[in-house]
Amino acid sequence: MLNLPNVLTLFRIGLVPILVIVYFVESSYRELLLAGIFLLAAITDWLDGFLARKLGAVSDLGSFLDPVADKLIVACVLVLLASDPQILDQVIHPAVFSVAVCVIIGREITISALREWMSELGSRGVVSVSMLGKIKTVFQMTSIVLLLYAEPVQGIPIFRIGEIVFYITAILTLWSMWVYLKSAMPILIRGSMVGKASRKSIENGEKAEK
Repeated sequence: MLNLPNVLTLFRIGLVPILVIVYFVESSYRELLLAGIFLLAAITDWLDGFLARKLGAVSDLGSFLDPVADKLIVACVLVLLASDPQILDQVIHPAVFSVAVCVIIGREITISALREWMSELGSRGVVSVSMLGKIKTVFQMTSIVLLLYAEPVQGIPIFRIGEIVFYITAILTLWSMWVYLKSAMPILIRGSMVGKASRKSIENGEKAEK
C-alpha cells in the first residue's frame, strides 16, 4: 500500500544512508547538511502521521514502517555522535554522554519489544504513544539537530544547548519507559500466569496419558 504517508516513511528510511555518508564527508557545509537532513526526517515523521490520519490512510505497513524509520535514523545518528572523538572532546563528560546514548537506544529496544508482546496479548493500546512520549520525541529531535549543527550562532553555544537538551531527553526517556512498563505490568503478569497455567495443564495431560 504505497500511499503518500508510506512513501514519506520510505523516504525517511532512505535518508539514513545519505546522512551516514554526509557525516564522513569533509565539507564546510557538513554540519548544516547533517542538521538539515535530520530536520527533514523529523518533519516527514510528523507529516506522514498527520496525513495518514487526515486522509484515512492508516495501514498495517505504515504502522510497521513508521517506528522502524524513527528508530533507524535516531540510533544511527546517536552511534555516530557517541563514536566521534571530536564530539566526545566537546561534551561535558564523555561517559555521561555515552550513558545517555545507551539509555535512549536501550529504551527504544525495550519499548519496541514491549509493544510486540502486548500486541500478542491483544493489549497494544495500553502502550500506545502517550503525551509524555511525544514530548520526549520533541526534545530528542531538537537536541540531535543542535548537536549535529554544533556551530555557534552569534555567540550562542548551539552544541552545549543541544547537549543539555539531550540529557533532559534521557531523563524523559527513563520516565516515559517507566510509565509504559507500569501500565503494561498488570497485563504482563496476568499473561505470564495464564502461560504458566497452560504449560502446567499440558504437563498434567502428558502425565495422565503415560
